Amino acid sequence: MLDRVVVTGCGAITPLGLTVDETWKNMIDGVSGIGYISMFDTDNFQVKIAAEVKDFDSDNYMDPMTARYSDRFTQFAIAAGKQAAGDAQLSIHDSNTYDIGVIVGTGLGGIESLSRQVNVLARRGPSRVSSYTIPMTIPDSCTGRLSIEMGIRGVNLSLISACAAGTDAIGMAYRMIRHRELKMAIAGGTDASITPISVAGFQQAGALSRSQEPSNACRPFDAQRNGFIMGEGAAILVVESLESALERGVSIIAEIVGYGATSDAFHITKPRETNEVAAKAIELALAGVNRDEIGYISAHGTSTQINDISETRVIKKALGKQAYDIPVSSVKSMVGHMIGAAGALGTIVCCKVVNEGVLPPTINYEYPDPKCDLDYVPNIARKKDITVAVSNAFGFGGHNSVLAIRKYNGK
Repeated sequence: MLDRVVVTGCGAITPLGLTVDETWKNMIDGVSGIGYISMFDTDNFQVKIAAEVKDFDSDNYMDPMTARYSDRFTQFAIAAGKQAAGDAQLSIHDSNTYDIGVIVGTGLGGIESLSRQVNVLARRGPSRVSSYTIPMTIPDSCTGRLSIEMGIRGVNLSLISACAAGTDAIGMAYRMIRHRELKMAIAGGTDASITPISVAGFQQAGALSRSQEPSNACRPFDAQRNGFIMGEGAAILVVESLESALERGVSIIAEIVGYGATSDAFHITKPRETNEVAAKAIELALAGVNRDEIGYISAHGTSTQINDISETRVIKKALGKQAYDIPVSSVKSMVGHMIGAAGALGTIVCCKVVNEGVLPPTINYEYPDPKCDLDYVPNIARKKDITVAVSNAFGFGGHNSVLAIRKYNGK
């Protein structure tokens, strides 16, 4: 028999706050975390705005030496991971250390550290490049550091699937726990890619908004949307078997009841135009779910012309006429696109939704697009009791990843 899998802890570092609760409150209030880029000089850039994490002090979560030799994306993950472990009342010791895994996704890894050292190489030569360049840059530096910081000796995996990475990390944890390969996992996503090279790259690809007004620049599903906003941060969950959670006597936040992942096999950046492959990911995630229980979808909703139309079609293809009755919202309108952390944050949003009966809004929704004709919870949060919520994540390379979250009823 396959184990049931539950969420017992959540942690988050986002442009809206340094905890899950602070982030959630600002989401429900419709606060924008987007502003002018302060991390580098944008004089020569057409893109001037991003959603930066504010007031983050790594010393609050790790010793200064660890922070010094950890990229910002790793620092975020350590902070969010420790928050999640505290929320789950998780004590790690010799008797359980091999039963716990660390599975974290990222899109761009330590690109900040790599960018900095490339500049050192260009200006000062190879002898001045830091010996920590590779350990700080490689994507698995995050999970390596997390396992060291938390004393976890089980599976240690870093997943790379672009903007679906956080969702896939949680999905992999779900599958491994379900099949009793692990009892629990620290799982989620992290990215810190507001750097000159990544912003320039996305800018030249035509993916980013060039709006000069931060508060209303990100407008998913709105007819006047003109590109996504770079974000950063981490979202980490403690995922464990129901049996483990009950044995530990801890509060259960929600239950994971499905995970679906497919690949478009079509184009390196564009979604497949017929949409059936992404729809299949939703169908796989909902294979064991009563469709009548679905009450909310946390959309990928990037605020690009192609993505928002495509996702709307995907939802309708997967759910048929029922799609028009299910509220859909995109928190990227407030936190920007946190890349590898985006889907993991969407999962936390779904956990909050099923527990609190409040749907976060899609802010800046002013002008309806006839091609985006679902209920996007425009501008103001909405109260609604939800049993099952769905989190969508789609990424460059054709990644389609979906999680289904159910309210835990004690049975």
